[in-house]
Amino acid sequence: METLSTGDIEIRLLIEAIYLRYSYDFRDYSEASQARRVLLAMTQMDCRTVSELQSLVLHDAEAFSRLLQYLTIPISEMFRDPSYFLALREHVVPLLKTYPSLKIWIAGCSTGEEVVSMAILLHEEGLLERCILYATDINPHSLDRARKGVYALDRMDHYARSYRQAGGHADLSDYYTAAYGAALFDRALLERVSFSDHSLATDSVFSETHLICCRNVMIYFNRQLQERALGLFHESLCHRGFLGLGSKESLDFSTHARVFEPFVRNERIYRKSALENA
Repeated sequence: METLSTGDIEIRLLIEAIYLRYSYDFRDYSEASQARRVLLAMTQMDCRTVSELQSLVLHDAEAFSRLLQYLTIPISEMFRDPSYFLALREHVVPLLKTYPSLKIWIAGCSTGEEVVSMAILLHEEGLLERCILYATDINPHSLDRARKGVYALDRMDHYARSYRQAGGHADLSDYYTAAYGAALFDRALLERVSFSDHSLATDSVFSETHLICCRNVMIYFNRQLQERALGLFHESLCHRGFLGLGSKESLDFSTHARVFEPFVRNERIYRKSALENA
């Protein structure tokens, strides 16, 4: 029988309490990552023990909303890993252009930087007008920020460098208006985006898609939840659809490896297998 420390037991009880009280399911997230986030939340929320934190969030929905910001790590950036976006532009986009209409799913979209990046890429490749982009996340505050398309102006130089490395056709500043220390991105970029709450731990497939990007999300899942997410992606993708993962994520040891084939291996871009029995 597994021997757990008091702290481990408290964290498990906290995660179970969150599921029962708020229906957010973190039970299959990486325990090591969870522990780090919970300890940080305790410090920031002035709780001496995990049990004290549990009592607080059970009786105060606003406290749970604060805790959610730590549990979900709402951190992102535009054109993160530029070579990934360059590979999409050079290898995936030419095949996407063969479809009369497209549906693209950005799973775990956080505060929307990757959504804006994808919209710019699609615009420059002449595809945005025939796309629907589904941007999903479990954090409502992150989704609200993503819908606004407003980001810190002091990050734009870094984002602009990544944009150029990703094969950008213009200047990133062409896509936003700067004011009061913030960059407001062109609303036309988000007109084709549907933002919605979706959990890879509990929810099901909602549409057939041609490309799914779920990057730097599954590294926080345990193996069971990773397998569930990959099953959802396989079910959602159309025949020969594409899946993009983060630089530290792979299908190599997954039970779903046989139903995907590497397309641009170095950039973790996969294609749904053509096998009829996949």
